[in-house]
Order: sequence, then structure tokens, then C-alpha cells
Amino acid sequence: MQQASSAKWLLLIHQIPTKPDYLRVKVGRLLHRLGAVAIKGSVYVAPAVPTIRKALAGIARGIHQQGGEAVVCEAQFVDGLTDGAVEDLFREARDSEYSAVAKDAKGIATGMRGGRAANEARRRPAAQKLERLRQRFDEIVARDPFDAPGRETAARLLSLAEDRLEGVELSAKQGTGPPEPPRSATWVTRTGVMVDRIASAWLIRRFIDPNAVFKFVTARGHRIGPGEIRFDMAGAEFTHRNGNCTFEVLLEHFRLRDSGLRPIAEIVHDLDLEDAKFGRPEAAGVDRMILGLAIAKQSDPVRLAQGSAIFENLYESFRRGSR
Repeated sequence: MQQASSAKWLLLIHQIPTKPDYLRVKVGRLLHRLGAVAIKGSVYVAPAVPTIRKALAGIARGIHQQGGEAVVCEAQFVDGLTDGAVEDLFREARDSEYSAVAKDAKGIATGMRGGRAANEARRRPAAQKLERLRQRFDEIVARDPFDAPGRETAARLLSLAEDRLEGVELSAKQGTGPPEPPRSATWVTRTGVMVDRIASAWLIRRFIDPNAVFKFVTARGHRIGPGEIRFDMAGAEFTHRNGNCTFEVLLEHFRLRDSGLRPIAEIVHDLDLEDAKFGRPEAAGVDRMILGLAIAKQSDPVRLAQGSAIFENLYESFRRGSR
């Protein structure tokens, strides 16, 4: 009876013929898509999971069919390399890819500073570039089993680029109207909620409109309906203003003076606007939890529910004096 393997790694060891010329490039691309990394010139390592095992076997067959040699084997490192060192190789490889995404996302955010109306001519190519960047980011995440630290920076800058692209810093209506809280309104925001939208939704339901209903739209072309209030999107009643994030704008407009809310506002500000204005030590932990919801591809209602629990617990800790 064959026992289940306890090996953590798979190795592809190959010798590729010099002809055809394209074969080496093709094999390299296939290994890159899997996330495999080289530990020697012709030896690649990957996590021992069934999908990768099958893919490596297919690559090996392709090499054999072109007259080369290849073998796929299970491995446990006992000397020279530790599991931790191999995991670091994966993190380094993914970090270089995340860094490229982060650089391009920052370029989009910088190019769209000033908001949607001021950059309409550049908006379409920037939106197309951002969509391609998101696809690249998702592909990198899929081959990042060891959580490379660059993932978080890339995700934040993609979110910032989206904010700038959607013009959340511009709003003709924001801050208008009486500060009396609405009742059972439909609050509308963009899909793919991140830290400012999640925190703002928690604030709305917790302190402003307990029976609020949330609606998620793609922002482009949305026409406001009866009883709807928009937040953190272009043209919204409540969105970024004067260097403040939406959470801060809501606090000010509805005159919420609860001492437990100010530190949350500072955390959300730094994470959303990336300007390190307050430097609260709790920001890194909140950032990691919110990004975890996004990377897990949770739906917007699930992100709000789970994210609201994070902010509720954070509020309780600050309210009770741990500031």
C-alpha cells in the first residue's frame, strides 16, 4: 500500500535542447506562470500541490517531445537549503513582481491627481492600464503561497489609483444639507470596497443611520435614485474633501465627537490617503486585515460585515481608554 507523501516541494530537473530556439523561452514562461523558482540553472522548485504537480508533468512531457530530458520529483531539503530559505526565494520573486505593479499604480495615481473632471482626456487609457494592473496583481497573488510583503503595498496603491481615477476627491455636493442624520436611507458607494468605504459604512450604520441599506455600483454612469445618498465616489454627497478621507468628512458633517472615533479616523486617513499624517501604530494591523478581505475575493456585503466587526472591536478598545 502506497503511503501519502509528506514532501513539501516538487522539483523539475531538465535539460533543454538548443533547438528549437523558442523552447527554452516557452518553458521559462510556463514555469513563471506556476510561480516556480530556480535553485540551480536547470532545477526549479514549487510547492507540492496537485495542480502544480500536474502542470510540471505537462511541462516535462513537452520537453521530452522536443528531444530534451526532464524529470519531476518530490523533495525534502535536508542540507544546504532549508524550507525557510526556499520560501524566501518565493517571496523575493513575488516581491519583484509586486514592486513593478506598485510602481505603475503609483504612476496612475500621480497622473490622476486632481480628480476625474480635471483629467477626463487621460481617464480612459488610465482606466485600461489600471484594469490590466489588477489582472497582473491577481495573477501574482495566485502564485504567492508564502505571502510576500510587497503584496500589501501593491494592493494599497491599486486602491489609491482607483480612488483618483474615480474622482473621489471631487464633489460638488459634499458637505451640503443639514447635519441631521438620515433615516433608513440607501447609501451608495463603489464596488470593491476597501478601508475608507468599509470604515465609513460601519460609521454610518453605527452612529448615523442604524437602518441604512448599502448599495454597490460601478460608479461610472450611476444615476442617483430617490432616497439614495452617495459616499466615497465621484459626485458624492460625502467623499474626500480638503485632504480628508470620507470617514473624516462624515465625522465632521454629522458632528460626531465620540472620543473613540478620532483614532479610527486617523488610522483610516493614513491607510486611504497614503500620506503618513498621523502614524498610528495600529494602522499596520488594520491594513493587513482589510487587505486580507480584499485578497480573499470576498463580496462587498461580506467585506462590510467582516470589516465592520474589525472597526467595532477597534472602537471599543479606544472608547475604553486604550488610545
